[in-house]
Amino acid sequence: MVDILVPALGETIYMSFVSTFLAVVIGFLLAIILILTSKGGLRQNLKIYSVLDVIINTLRSFPFIILMIVLFPLTKFLIGKSIGTTAAIIPLTLGAAPFIARLIESALKEVDFGVIEAAKSFGASDWQIIFRVMLVEALPSIISAITLTLITVIGFSAMAGAVGGGGLGDVAIKYGYYRFQTDTMIYTVIILIVLVQLVQSAGDYLYKITKK
Repeated sequence: MVDILVPALGETIYMSFVSTFLAVVIGFLLAIILILTSKGGLRQNLKIYSVLDVIINTLRSFPFIILMIVLFPLTKFLIGKSIGTTAAIIPLTLGAAPFIARLIESALKEVDFGVIEAAKSFGASDWQIIFRVMLVEALPSIISAITLTLITVIGFSAMAGAVGGGGLGDVAIKYGYYRFQTDTMIYTVIILIVLVQLVQSAGDYLYKITKK
């Protein structure tokens, strides 16, 4: 039992953390563009905002299982195979990036407009306002957004196991469902619950530190 669950846990952690990291990088860039080009933004451009808005909403509307299957050709082109733990990172990243982009955009929008105006009055450039003012002010909310995204990706990674993604989801399907090993299914669920609780606790701790 242990020799099955431990490697599967490692695969789940690998998929989830790598995908979340890549999704945060992509999502952060998208959020910055959305903030800059939105109505009343530092570099307002409603055409760019509208196009990006539609793309993000379209990707967010895809159920993850369907998105993973749709991206099989792209995954095979980039990785060389369409199934497996590493291959699952592509759809996990593209599935989570629009989600985190919206969360970071919302966090940046919550920054007090007076703080931004004060920075402008001191001659701060647009990039200084974003990275030295808005990002600093919104950091606690961004940490909460990243925590939520990581937990969501952990759930996605479990679903990825249903279509050959590996990890705890794969173990639950192969042993818990097809072989009727109820104990394996229960252990898998317990491990996922503990993993999510640890991630949430770490996120809450970092939120409290940055909120001070």
